[in-house]
Amino acid sequence: MDWTRKMNMAIAHIEAHMTEKLNTADLAKIAGCSVYHFQRMFACMTGIPLSEYIRRRRMTLAVADLRQDGVKIIDVALKYGYHSPTAFNRAFQSVHEVAPSLVKHDGVALKSYQPLSFQMVVKGVESFDFRIERKEAFRVVGVSMMMAGDMEHMAEPMNQFWEVTRKNGTLAKVKALSDDCASEELFEVMAPDGNTEEWKYMLAVPTAAEVEEKLEAYTIGEYTWAIFSDDGKTTDEGLGYRVIKEWLPTSGYEYDDGPDMNVYFKDDPDGAKSEFWIPVKKMIQSEVDGV
Repeated sequence: MDWTRKMNMAIAHIEAHMTEKLNTADLAKIAGCSVYHFQRMFACMTGIPLSEYIRRRRMTLAVADLRQDGVKIIDVALKYGYHSPTAFNRAFQSVHEVAPSLVKHDGVALKSYQPLSFQMVVKGVESFDFRIERKEAFRVVGVSMMMAGDMEHMAEPMNQFWEVTRKNGTLAKVKALSDDCASEELFEVMAPDGNTEEWKYMLAVPTAAEVEEKLEAYTIGEYTWAIFSDDGKTTDEGLGYRVIKEWLPTSGYEYDDGPDMNVYFKDDPDGAKSEFWIPVKKMIQSEVDGV
């Protein structure tokens, strides 16, 4: 069973439970990965966060319900998990740009979002420079903050975190602790927090040094890593998105439970020479063959 089939099974689960509370952990289990990795992979492969896809599908189905004679807006709102007409109205207008009360009027323009279907698309126009390496567990020290939900919504907080730690000198303090200061490597770690929607965002360096005040130590486990080189010339879409969307589904590998990481060779996420690391494990042959 390849990635596309696993993702299609997750979509089927969403469709079968559209009027119930959907648990992201259940979807991640179907896809065989952590909640963090499932949300990131979904967004990379579809271009929208999981939460937005579910909202669009529910509001598409709500149109058919609202067009039935005698159906009240509050009943449709409750059916799709909205406990107030105001919340439902806001969600409905965010998708259709009209109020739900207007659905039965002639000539009202509405949108329809059909269930996603993942298919294998071979691109191959741009190559990937990568290597597969098994690395023992290693310790990093740095500064972190907890995030929750789709990474796409976290871009601004992450950029602010970079800016604050650079301006207040924390980033320089972290880099000074590196076991190999000459390398100037800085690890940007995005680590799942169990099977929850929370994940740790950390700027750190590999070191055996004592943990200084306001810093923390974190152990990155032993994993096989797919490591992709970036010379700062990737498309606006970003190397990480391309790897997850184009390389991973056809690679014969799947996500392991470790963190995603960007390794920068200077402390600047914009235009720096860097590497993107993802923890991987080989798919068993029956899954690759779709048995």
